[in-house]
Amino acid sequence: MEVKPSREHRYYGSMAAMFEDPAIREMLGIKYQTFRTKGLSESNPFENEHLIIRKGVLGTIDHS
Repeated sequence: MEVKPSREHRYYGSMAAMFEDPAIREMLGIKYQTFRTKGLSESNPFENEHLIIRKGVLGTIDHS
């Protein structure tokens, strides 16, 4: 996610985790259930006047 005014980038492990942050929830200006219907994907980011939210893949190490 990019916070437009500050150009700060934040990373969350899930969409629900973003909504735990009161500042982000306020900037989104919509409820979690509504956000889920937006069809967020790598090719379809969510953008409003405050945020750009892109869905991506988080690389991890296989510990098995």
